[in-house]
Parts: sequence; C-alpha cells; structure tokens
Amino acid sequence: MTDDDLLRFSRHILLDDIGIEGQQRLLDAHALVIGAGGLGSPVALYLGSAGVGRITLVDPDTVDLTNLQRQIAHAQDCIGQPKVASAATAIHGLHPGARVDTLVQRADAALLDAWVPQADVVLDCSDNFATRQQVNAACVRHRRPLVSGAAIGFDGQLSVYDSRQPEAPCYACLFPPDAAVEEVRCATMGVFAPLVGIIGAAQAAEALKLLTGVGSSLAGRLQMLDARQMRWSEIRIPRAPDCPVCASFHRSVHG
Repeated sequence: MTDDDLLRFSRHILLDDIGIEGQQRLLDAHALVIGAGGLGSPVALYLGSAGVGRITLVDPDTVDLTNLQRQIAHAQDCIGQPKVASAATAIHGLHPGARVDTLVQRADAALLDAWVPQADVVLDCSDNFATRQQVNAACVRHRRPLVSGAAIGFDGQLSVYDSRQPEAPCYACLFPPDAAVEEVRCATMGVFAPLVGIIGAAQAAEALKLLTGVGSSLAGRLQMLDARQMRWSEIRIPRAPDCPVCASFHRSVHG
C-alpha cells in the first residue's frame, strides 16, 4: 500500500473492522459488475472509491439522454458512449489507480463462464429476468458470491446469494427459472431516481463486507424497500431442496 493509498483510504483504515488488512483485501480484490446503468452506476462508483483494485464492467448499451435522470456515473457529454466506458471514466476520476475492464457485451453464458471464476464477488445490476438467471447459474457453478439488486417504480429489493454456504439459497430458489415472469422495464414503467442509488449503494456495501469479512451478509434474507413510505421489510429465504440450479451442486459439494 502506497502513501497515497494510506491517505486516500484513511477513513476506512480508521475503522477497526477494516483497518489496513481489510483495505489491502479490497485493493487485491476483483469485482464483476453486470450492468452499468441505474444500479451499476452507484455500485461502480462506490467500489472504485472504496479501493477495489480491479472492477470489470459488463453492459452492451450506450448512454442516452433518458439515462441521466438516475444513472449517476454518466454525464451529458457521455451521451453516445458505451456505458462501461463512461462509468470507467467516472471511477478513474475518483480512484485513478483502479483497474477497470470494460466489456461492451451482453452477459451471456460464455462470457459469464470466462469472467465469473476470475472475480471475488459478482454484482448483478441487470434489468431482466433472463440475465439474472444466467448470472446466478454461473455464480453457483463457480462458487462465487452474488449480490443482487432490482428497482422499478418506487420498489426495490436486495439480497446476497452465496452457494459457498451450505444452507444459503440461490436466486433460482426464490425465483424459479421456469416461472412465468412479466418483464417490467424503466422505459415503460418509470423509476424514482434516488431508488436505484439506495439499492445500488446497498449492493456495494454488501460486496465490500464480503470482500473484507465485515459483519454478516444478506445471504438467506431478501430486503424490500417501499420508497413511497421509505419502509424496509425483510423475509427469510430458505434453500429449495429441489432447486434446478443449486440442489445438485449442494449435494455434490456439501453432501
């Protein structure tokens, strides 16, 4: 850790739960972020500013004017640029030493199988059910913790799916892959601008906790936010013994 690092991250280092060792773990860590939009923007900025040494951003889209209401990693002069390139510029503005990989691609199975094993934590900031299922399946296959968030309208949700824990569910335990799901998009339903910031910042917090070993994660718990009332609720999520994604994995690994 350089003198610049010691000064830049001094407020983390002052925390007994993090200290120099925890900050060094962040500097050595690799986070894979799927999506660089509403949720991915605060995730990327907080991971970068907190000192995560390598961040891989995956998103096929470019910045447009309608994004700027909530996607805070992007600015007016970034319109037309790939979102991952715009977000990388914003990260480097906060932490020039961060290594940022930018993939202007959709997160399909081949990409995930190449990149998930390289990551210490995966953050799903995507906006569709099919991608969430593919990300979850890859994280189960490669035993990587997944921090998942979603936001639409005034409603948000957040959880951690960590197949390294024998009793922890995966995303498919709660949302089966073959379930009939009505896709809702910001483009048609709208979204309250600060909502994605709240959920994305909480995703970043869960990822930083996993990387440093601080506290306990949201594994096995789903938190839901009603931003109209600014009220959080939480439900416990059991692991589904017949889950088509993680049941066979747990039998082979945990017995």
